[in-house]
Amino acid sequence: MVEHGEIRVVHRGGSKINFRQPVFTHDSRFLLCASANAVKVFSASTEECVHHLVGHTDLVTGLILRPSNHLQVFSCSLDGTVRLWDYDDGILIKTFVVGFPIYSIYASGSHDGVLFLTIPAKNDKRSDAFQLVAVQLPQSSEQLVEAREISAVLPDVSANPGAISFGRAGQYIASVCGLHLEVFFFKKQKSFRFSLKEENNKGIKNTFTCAACHPKEDCIATGHEDGKIRLWRNFSHKKEYTHSALHWHHDAVGALSFTPEGTNLLSGGVESVLVLWRYNQETQKDFLPRLGAAIAHIAVSPDGSLFCTAHSDNKITVIHSYVRVSAVIQGLVRGDRIWTDLVVDPRSKALVMNGKPGHLQFYSLQRDKLLYNLDIVQQEYIHESGLDQFEVVKVDFDAGGNWLATVEERKQNSAELELNLKLWAFDEQTQSFVLNTTVPAPHEDRISDLSFSPDRTTLLVSASRDGHFKAWALAPPTDAEDQSPSWCCDFVASYHGLAPHCCGFSADGSLLAVGFQEVVTVWSTASWELLTTLSQPPGHVRNLCFGRLSCSKYLLGTTTKNQLCCWNLLSCSLEWSTSMDVTLLLADPLSENMAAFCFEAGSTDLFVFKPSEPRPLFSHKAVCSGRVLRAVFSPREELLEGCEEDVQWLNSSRLFFFTPSMDLMTFSTKAEEDRLMASSKQLVIGDQVSMTPFNLLLGKRGQTEGQEVAAGSERVQPPQGSSAVKELLQTPAHVLPSTSYLCSMFVQSLLISTSDKREQNNVTEEEMESEKEEDDSEDEETQSSAVKPDVASGGGRTGDPTDPGLTKAQTKELRRVRKLDYSWLRDLD
Repeated sequence: MVEHGEIRVVHRGGSKINFRQPVFTHDSRFLLCASANAVKVFSASTEECVHHLVGHTDLVTGLILRPSNHLQVFSCSLDGTVRLWDYDDGILIKTFVVGFPIYSIYASGSHDGVLFLTIPAKNDKRSDAFQLVAVQLPQSSEQLVEAREISAVLPDVSANPGAISFGRAGQYIASVCGLHLEVFFFKKQKSFRFSLKEENNKGIKNTFTCAACHPKEDCIATGHEDGKIRLWRNFSHKKEYTHSALHWHHDAVGALSFTPEGTNLLSGGVESVLVLWRYNQETQKDFLPRLGAAIAHIAVSPDGSLFCTAHSDNKITVIHSYVRVSAVIQGLVRGDRIWTDLVVDPRSKALVMNGKPGHLQFYSLQRDKLLYNLDIVQQEYIHESGLDQFEVVKVDFDAGGNWLATVEERKQNSAELELNLKLWAFDEQTQSFVLNTTVPAPHEDRISDLSFSPDRTTLLVSASRDGHFKAWALAPPTDAEDQSPSWCCDFVASYHGLAPHCCGFSADGSLLAVGFQEVVTVWSTASWELLTTLSQPPGHVRNLCFGRLSCSKYLLGTTTKNQLCCWNLLSCSLEWSTSMDVTLLLADPLSENMAAFCFEAGSTDLFVFKPSEPRPLFSHKAVCSGRVLRAVFSPREELLEGCEEDVQWLNSSRLFFFTPSMDLMTFSTKAEEDRLMASSKQLVIGDQVSMTPFNLLLGKRGQTEGQEVAAGSERVQPPQGSSAVKELLQTPAHVLPSTSYLCSMFVQSLLISTSDKREQNNVTEEEMESEKEEDDSEDEETQSSAVKPDVASGGGRTGDPTDPGLTKAQTKELRRVRKLDYSWLRDLD
């Protein structure tokens, strides 16, 4: 048996990115988000994650830019530490050990070297009692530093980071908690407390939800449960304070934030609408509606050019200052629960499960990114508590990914169950699924299981609590005008009035096993004949799985009496059984391996085994606390090679599972994690913008061209106006001059300047012509000198440059000197 020393449980995604308010970098290029135990750095333009800042050992609860260095960021965590990061390079600079769980972090440029933290209140037995403290950061060259110099600032504060805000120039800090607003002035070391009644005359609650301070004036904006926003002024004197009210939200105000200059106030709530209020002109406001989910946090970039909203569906929306959506960073949608099983799309290899209400989400396991949502219910979702709406509860794909089956249901207290079975066909043109058939009320009660035949035939089986299971087949088109086929019921069966709970096909699709309470029935899919029934120890059957490949003769099942049973289909007898509380049983589609998640002593254990062998191949104790209720085997794109025998069950597929806290985990070896870490570093280019596959292709081309240039090939200079072109393309259109004005400039910037090259060619041509003339004159003079008689009888030198006593080089130099202009010598007299 393999213990978990060589194989480790690693976090693969699914964490919240909306847990805390995101933080823009100083240049607005990146967006930093707390995500589980790490900090993710996203590109604000490409939406790609360019860095994972990993170091905390518990949940990250806050982020703040370092006031004295905008290239660094502080993060705090429940592990009791504050860590300083260089987010541009993705490295950890220093760790400050505080020693208390930290729930939020604040900083101000007026308080250098001091951080303000929210920690549990001392000597208070209440679990929701917190205090705001100031921590002096010691100056040390060590990477791990103890920060024990702590002083109390406010005794009773909220753990919500949006409930505390620094005032103008860091002179004061405002905190809201319950029905109280408290303002602490640092210079006076004095605080003022303002309270509201629990309810007004109309019974509307006045409880505070959030606060934001004006950056330039002494004004505090507070949000309330009744949807009102109050603007507080003159709060430096307790008896002279005033406040005015703004009201648009119909429910609690979720977040507030001022722009850097204080000209606008941003607010959001459950209406999924961002409201932009004009400061001192509150009757004028702008709206950005239909953002998809309730707004939990609002952040503004330091230069005010971008806003961002964090939503309850684990989404972050980046918005331009002129109230237009720029980018959407979507994480794995985490609802109240996972209604559907986890399935893998055969085409995109994406994880598919229910996401936001009425939708299926397609989530990339490789990139930890949502690909798209598929609207199943196709009805507008109404944000109202207590209202029953349709939910997607079952989903399955056929083997080729050509068909998708979904079940949606709605159960109201005083009404009957509403149930719809829908079949979706994959459209090659749109590369998405299109609704083909809708079956209203396919069963009289809830559908307990749904499964496609794995042999690539169009056969679907649904089992219901009404005591029947139905086979659905694809029928040819009946209408001459409509040539598309549709689905219809092909077979209905029951067994002694018992309710079926689960069903499953054999690997070749020839057999169907249906669990009717305590009895397992095996049917032939060719004739729909009941072949045999299998007995097992007492308890209702919860899961059924056929063996694969060499183990295809086995059928395994789990029961409510904590039994795992294995039947031999050739002998129709029980092969073996063991006592364990199996919450989930899975079969690897590409191997004989099976995985069983077992709950014991408050945690979940994993066992990987083959049905033909009683001894597990791998076991891992306490993979997580609580029960694992959803898991899936995902086929690898490339098989692992060179793995040792004890980890070969990971060669063909990866096993993913969700913890009770909705974190997506998987099993991996150290060598595989090292390869993933090395490959992830290649996804960041020089300006820290993550590469898309297209950019990777261009990058390879650029490297090839660079190698050719280094080898001696002629390099073409880039356009002199390339920076201007880049600026032109990135500037918003509404602030640019007219197109006619920019046209000539734009075209000229695309042209390659050849003036230098022409000048160089002209100089070269002149030199060549000069040398040619000199050579010609030299030949002529040589010929003429040959026919002239010697002037001097002694044949001495005459000083002629063609004198044979001079070399050719000396003759050329002498001619050059003769041609020089010496007229400037006259001016020296």
